[in-house]
Amino acid sequence: MHFSDSGIPQRLSRRAMLSQCAAGFGSLALTSLLAEKSYGSIVSAHSPLTPKPTHFPAKIRNVIFLYMDGGPSQVDTFDPKPRLSAEDGKPFGMKMEPTQFNNNGNTLGSPWEFTHHGKSGLPVSSLFPCIAQCVDDLAIIRSMTSEFSEHTNANYFLHTGSGLQGRPSMGAWTGYGLGSESLDLPGFVVLNGGLIPPGGLDNFNSGFLPASYQGSIFKAGANAVANINRTEASPDLQKRKLDLVRKLDQGLIHRVGQIDQLESSIANAELAFRMQSAVPELLDDSQESSATKRLYGFEADLPQTRTYAAQCLLARRLIERGVRFVEITCPSGGGDRWDQHSKLREGHEKNARFVDQPIAALLKDLKSRGLWESTLVVWGGEFGRTPFAQGKDGRDHNPFGFTMWMAGGGVKGGVSYGATDDYGYKVVDKPVSIHDLHATMLHLLGIDHTKLTFRFSGRDIRLTDVYGEIIHDILT
Repeated sequence: MHFSDSGIPQRLSRRAMLSQCAAGFGSLALTSLLAEKSYGSIVSAHSPLTPKPTHFPAKIRNVIFLYMDGGPSQVDTFDPKPRLSAEDGKPFGMKMEPTQFNNNGNTLGSPWEFTHHGKSGLPVSSLFPCIAQCVDDLAIIRSMTSEFSEHTNANYFLHTGSGLQGRPSMGAWTGYGLGSESLDLPGFVVLNGGLIPPGGLDNFNSGFLPASYQGSIFKAGANAVANINRTEASPDLQKRKLDLVRKLDQGLIHRVGQIDQLESSIANAELAFRMQSAVPELLDDSQESSATKRLYGFEADLPQTRTYAAQCLLARRLIERGVRFVEITCPSGGGDRWDQHSKLREGHEKNARFVDQPIAALLKDLKSRGLWESTLVVWGGEFGRTPFAQGKDGRDHNPFGFTMWMAGGGVKGGVSYGATDDYGYKVVDKPVSIHDLHATMLHLLGIDHTKLTFRFSGRDIRLTDVYGEIIHDILT
C-alpha cells in the first residue's frame, strides 16, 4: 500500500511494488560487496561482468589468443610437405581452386627446413627456433578450414563465427557466458601491437550482446588506455559526480525498464573509475625481473620484437588479475602482415622474428607462474596459404586447409591432429571448422556451446550458430 499525493491510501500492484522496491532488494546483495575494497561504493550490484556459474567444471579460466594477422603459411610453419620441395618449380599436381588474385604459378617448395623437436618429435620450421623448444606443449591442428578466402570476411568468421559484420566476438561471448574475475579491469582486452585486422574493431565488438562485453583496446606503450586520466580536481569529487550520474540513470531505469545502452554506460563509467588505479599498476613492469624481461625479448634487436614481448608479458599480467579473454594483435612494421603475396621469404622471416621469442617466453612463464593449467593459449590466423606460387615468390590465400595450435590447460601436448594432402592444399583427414574451434574453447571454459545463447531477431543465437563439434582427441 502507498499514499497518493492527496494522502489517500492506495493498493500497490505486484508489478509496481517490485519496481519501487527493486533498489532496496539490490542494496541487500550489495552489502557484502561494499565490504571489499576493490568494489567500493561506486560499483553496481548488478554489473554484467559479475562472475557466473559454468555449465560443468571448467578446465581453464582464461584465454590468450595470439592472432597472426594475414594468414601464416601452413606448409612453411607447422605442416611440412616434402613433395613441395621435390616438385618445386614444376606445374602444380592438383586442380587449383579460384584464388584471390588468380596469378597462380608453379609448385613452390618451402624455403625453410623442418626439424623434429622434443620427445614428441613433431616437426617445426626453422622460422620458429624458440617455439620449437616448446613443441611438447602444443596440440597442432593441421586440418583447419574456413569458409572465406578474403581477409575481412575470414576475420569476422574467425572472431565471431559469422562472415558478416555485426556479430559478437568470441571474447564478448566468453564474458557474456562467464562474467569476469577482475574487479578493476575489463573482461575482454585486445592488446593492439600496431595492426588492427581487416574488418576493423568489429572483430572485437559485442554485436547484439550488451555493450559491456565488447573488447577494450590497449595500445602498445605507456599510454595504453585512452581517456583513463582523471580530469576532476580530486578523486572524491569525481566519485561524487559518478554517484550522482548513477543515481539519475538508475532512477530512469526503475521508471522505464531495462535499457542496455544506459546500463552499459553505468557499468563502463564504474569500471573506468576503478581502472584509473588498476591500469597504472598493471602497466608498471618494474617489479618484473630482468631475467623475465630478457626471456620475453625486451632486449631484442628489432623494435617489433620488443613491442610484442611487452604485449605478451602484459597478457600474462592481465590474466593474473582475472581478465577472462586477451587477444594480441601483430606489431606493425613487418611489411604486409603474414600476407605474403610476394617476397614470401622476406615477409615470413620478419613476422616470425617479431613473435617467436615472446610467444615461447609466454608459454614458459605461464608454467613458472602456476598459470599453465588455468590458461588456454591459441595461435593462428584467418586462413592459410597456397602451396603453389602467386607470381614467382608469394603465396595466395588458402581456406581449404591450414594450421592452428592450442596449448595450456586441458590440452594434450606434443600431438598433431588432422592432415592435409601431400601438397598441404586441402584437408584430407579430420577437418576442423572455425565453429569446432569455438566449441572447443568454450568447452574448456566450462560452457556448453549449444546452451550459450542470446535472443535476437526472434531466435536464440549462439557463437557456433547451429554447428560446432568439440575436438575431444586433443583434450586431456
